[in-house]
Amino acid sequence: MVFLTCFLGSTVQAQRVKASIDSISIKIGEQITYTFEVEADSTSFVTFPEGQTFVPLEMFESFKIDTTKNQDKLKLIKKYALTQFDSGRYIIPKQKIQIDDRSFMTDSFAVQVRDVVVDTTKQKMYPIKPSVEVEAQFELPSWIWWVLLVLLLLAVILFILFRRKKKKDEELAKLTPFERAMLTLKKLDESNLLNQHEYKNYYSTLTDAARRYLDEKVDDHAMERTTDELLQHLEELKAEGRLDLDGPTLKDFEGILRRADLAKFAKSNPPQEVAKADRSKVEDIIKNTKESLPEPTEEELLQDQKYLEELAKKRKRNQIIISIVAGVVVIAIALGVLIAQKGFTYLKDTYLGHPTKDLLEEPWIKSEYGNPPMTISTPRVLVRKDTDSILKNLNQPGVKNELFMYGSLISDFYVLLNTTSFEQKIDFDIKNAIDGIYKQFEAQGAANIIMKDEAFKTAQGVDGYKVYGSMTVTDQLTKRQKRVDYSILVFAVNNGIQQLTLVYGEEDEYAEKIAERIISSVEFNAAIN
Repeated sequence: MVFLTCFLGSTVQAQRVKASIDSISIKIGEQITYTFEVEADSTSFVTFPEGQTFVPLEMFESFKIDTTKNQDKLKLIKKYALTQFDSGRYIIPKQKIQIDDRSFMTDSFAVQVRDVVVDTTKQKMYPIKPSVEVEAQFELPSWIWWVLLVLLLLAVILFILFRRKKKKDEELAKLTPFERAMLTLKKLDESNLLNQHEYKNYYSTLTDAARRYLDEKVDDHAMERTTDELLQHLEELKAEGRLDLDGPTLKDFEGILRRADLAKFAKSNPPQEVAKADRSKVEDIIKNTKESLPEPTEEELLQDQKYLEELAKKRKRNQIIISIVAGVVVIAIALGVLIAQKGFTYLKDTYLGHPTKDLLEEPWIKSEYGNPPMTISTPRVLVRKDTDSILKNLNQPGVKNELFMYGSLISDFYVLLNTTSFEQKIDFDIKNAIDGIYKQFEAQGAANIIMKDEAFKTAQGVDGYKVYGSMTVTDQLTKRQKRVDYSILVFAVNNGIQQLTLVYGEEDEYAEKIAERIISSVEFNAAIN
């Protein structure tokens, strides 16, 4: 590893600020680590560069500051990850470090970014693949969002109106029948119906106040009876001694009901003075009726209490139903938005669960397996298996096989890593291993095998071979068949053979991402022969 170091300023300053890079030559896309080391008093305030100050190199990660304390001094180490995707020679400009009110400038660094050389005599070239038609994903039209917004606003408005009406109904329910009748008459006084010559509405409200009071206290059919039927029933109640109203009061009530019928059905318009007088008479009739009624018995009070309890239960039941409906509407809108944004499959897999999605989102583990060693990252640690290697037919002395596995051929995701080491140097043709892979799959019950192969190169530049395709596997217990995809990497490194096999469900997008991530993580840490 090459380190370039820049000391700043005078002898005193040189003890305070230092800058370095870990390489002066990289391949396209490789990483350079730019490091600042600052020694300052524990009370000092240090400011490091922020943003893209390293142009023409690109800063794609800024690491946390590492702080160590030595007596009354602090040593701060700040690192940045830099890269460049075009070849050439670049100069990292001077960087500014601020310590309290003093500024320190680093030296610039020269970096050479090299092209990746491709030897077309060894690297097989492939024709350009034809374009593939991709099914358009389902998207909701834009007008749907406006409709949902309008529905949401309407739901909010209806909820507010419902709450207001509910509050008024609760307040009204607490009033006695007499108080409700007086409140109706008061609202009638506050209205402008007479000045607008709305006699029909005026007399309907006026007579309904009296009828409703009689319906609740005297005759439970007063609202349904015609004028003649109501007057006759009141006379009968008076004759039975159940209603103590004098003749003039009943006569006034009859006149008011007759005028109300004419106003409602014959569009008659009595003088305003008469209409105002009728309003006063109705109030007197209600008051006289209240005074003429006997005190309620204990049984009647209990019946009223039972009625009120039933009414309260009914209201509560209606509130629960309305709340459930509102909740269902809100959930439906939320689900509609989520499905429109993420899709139904994502929603189902996220909230109902999906085995390979859960596997993909687990913390991954980077481990070294076998001999010769191969390093890969996986969601789960591979378990060593005491199983014969696929290369057991070599049957040579000085051959050692190691096998590591996760899952099985019929599970949601299967990983098999096999390494074989040789004491003596051998010549191994990787392409010849393809026939062995095909036979291995058939031996495990696979059928309808589609196999493709191509050259493969790791991120480190180690050459290998990739075999991939699809096949049908059978569960030996349930005899159920399923179609799976597979990818196999084969390497001949350090006088040994490494084989990585991945098998997963066909059209499982999460499993495909797991496979891609595992394949891209392949490394060989030992010196490559």
